[in-house]
Amino acid sequence: MCHYFVRMKKKNIPIFLIAMLLSFTTNAQEIERIDERIDTLSNEVTTVNQIVKQLSKFKVSAYIQGQFQYGQKDASLKVGDSNENPEEGFNRIGIRRGRMKFAYNDGIGTGAIQIDVNDKGVSFRDLYIGIKDPWTKRNQLMTGIFNRPFGYEVSYSTSTLESPERATIIQYFFPDERDLGAMLTLRTTEESPLSFLRLDAGIFAGNSINRETDNRKDFIGRISASKPLKETMKWGLGFSYYNGSVYNPTSTAYEMEGLTFRPVDKGKSGTFMKREYFGLDAQFSITTDLGKTELRAEGLWGTQPGTASSSKSPNYSTRPANTEANSLYARPFRGYFFYFIQDIGNSPFSAVLKYDTYDPNTDIQNNEIGQKESLTSATDLSQSTIGIGALYRFSKNIRLQCYYEFNSNETSENLNSYETDRKDNVFTVRLQYKF
Repeated sequence: MCHYFVRMKKKNIPIFLIAMLLSFTTNAQEIERIDERIDTLSNEVTTVNQIVKQLSKFKVSAYIQGQFQYGQKDASLKVGDSNENPEEGFNRIGIRRGRMKFAYNDGIGTGAIQIDVNDKGVSFRDLYIGIKDPWTKRNQLMTGIFNRPFGYEVSYSTSTLESPERATIIQYFFPDERDLGAMLTLRTTEESPLSFLRLDAGIFAGNSINRETDNRKDFIGRISASKPLKETMKWGLGFSYYNGSVYNPTSTAYEMEGLTFRPVDKGKSGTFMKREYFGLDAQFSITTDLGKTELRAEGLWGTQPGTASSSKSPNYSTRPANTEANSLYARPFRGYFFYFIQDIGNSPFSAVLKYDTYDPNTDIQNNEIGQKESLTSATDLSQSTIGIGALYRFSKNIRLQCYYEFNSNETSENLNSYETDRKDNVFTVRLQYKF
């Protein structure tokens, strides 16, 4: 009997070996398939990481500002149409800004496009490319349409601005804030003792975001310093210079001589008048138990060519016609503004106080303005604004802004509607969503 079982066991040995071999083969195949799946998954993860890495270089940002404004009868509002009843105050509701920016940055090269949508239509703001040095990545050459390197507020985003609008002189002299040109930015390495210094200088068309209309180029430059004193304190200083020209379509231009504009025969039409600005700006902030306190100040002075009816810088898309209304008047100007911003502890509230003044013609004042012999007009009157406001941040994306502007203007008994201060105060309520 035992012999029989021994023979049976011997017969089962090959079958057992075959079963074991098949089992090992199957396991090996399974292991091989698992390895293949792991390799495939690893490749897919690598591919996804590469895609994510590329997408991280691409950034889309946007903000929308919807606002309600009330103005006294002589006010000018930023949304809606002008006052339909000039004897009464009026209100308007609208979209002040709807901006979307597309930017790509691979560490060395960068490019950006920004569009603006509001109740007046659709336009573009930024359209530029930049190339950084591959060693420190702190020096850059930019070309296209971008913020002009003058002062601090020109490049300060309106999504973070504590007042509804930039200072009056900034709006007048730097319409759209941007210009077409090329700019070089120079900074030392982060390890250098001069790393807190920065130089921005460039050549610009001088016509805002519109196409160039003449052969002249303007120079704009700013040297600035910014450095933290402690973890809770920071300061900044800047000096800016603008040297350019404005196209004069007529053969006559006007310059101040004493208290009057004197006509100057240029001999031919299509000449240029020099515009030259100097600017100083300063910033200081400190964080205490009361919250963050921030002070900013900026001043500009120099010479600005404008027309009889406006002291604003040109931002036209075609050269002005050869008519007397387009003749240029060179005016010595001065303007400055101050901000005081106080965060209320750790709360989402901030209080804002701003003073803003602009004198388009410092050679003449009050009743000297508007006399027939002087050729001066309401364009030469100074204006100032005291702004009081509050900010409430619902989240990092949503901000509510309330702001009241007390506007005042220089008066002259020689000018109709300017014998006394005009009624042009403005109240603004703005809700902003930023993402």
